[in-house]
This record gives sequence, structure tokens and C-alpha cells, in this order.
Amino acid sequence: MEIEMKIKGLVVDPISKMPIVVLEDKNSERLLPIWIGVFEANAIALKIENIVTPRPMTHDLLKNILDEFGVIVEKVVVNDVRDNTFYALIYCRTQDRSYVIDSRPSDAIALALRVNAPIYVEEEVVRKAHSFKSTEDLESSEKLKKWLESLKPEDLGKYKM
Repeated sequence: MEIEMKIKGLVVDPISKMPIVVLEDKNSERLLPIWIGVFEANAIALKIENIVTPRPMTHDLLKNILDEFGVIVEKVVVNDVRDNTFYALIYCRTQDRSYVIDSRPSDAIALALRVNAPIYVEEEVVRKAHSFKSTEDLESSEKLKKWLESLKPEDLGKYKM
């Protein structure tokens, strides 16, 4: 079963200094952190903050190409986590054909933001990955800080994209 998520925010892992995109279940308080690369975090942050760049960035270029060829992104789905690596699929269609494209979650999320496509996570991924509940603001969430601090060094930096 797919759970619709929204981006709760971007934070930096205090130990590895790597960005984390935090997804939030739209129907509950569950949060799912996914460690991502710096460039992907930048692409997500630019769109979240509605910052327009003078030239198209990579995900903007991809959106422009899809638009030009009449491809609609229906949704993105974080569909698996294996060996602490998250996987995603981008569901696209044209007038006569559907496509499912393998992607890193960070790229799928950055593209979803640009085309206003919903973001989903398979329930099994939420169960297998580190997820938690939060009722507080992400930036000041004591629970998030405690959760990050409780991770062992071997838990950090191994979330390959």
C-alpha cells in the first residue's frame, strides 16, 4: 500500500553533515528521513523556497524535456529500501503509453516538486526504515534531535542514494 507523503523539511545530519529530506505522512504524524546528496538537497531547497535560477538546473531541464514531449509525471513512489539504500520509481504517461522509470528518491522528489506530482512511500518501506512520529516543528523538534543523536555512527552515512 502506498502512503502519500509531503516534504516536512530539509535538515543536516549533525554527525555526518549530510542533508536529510524528511517526508511526512499526510494522514498521520509519521516522519521518514532519507539521507540525500548535497546537490539533490539544493535542488529540493530551491523549489521549496521558490528560488528561480537564471538558467535551468538539471531537474528543471528534465521537466522542460518531459513537457516538450508531452510526458506527464503521475506520481513518484519510494518503493524499496535495501541495505539502507532507498529506491524510487517515477510513474509517467503519454497519450498512448505508460512508463515506470527507476530513480534515486532525491531525484524523484526534486522532479515531483517541479511537476506538482504527488509523492508516495510504500508502507513496507516506512516499516523497514527509521520512521517516527512528531507533533512539533521539524527545526525545533526535540524528538528529531534525540533520534539523530541516538543513531550509532555506523547508522549514518550508509544511506546511499
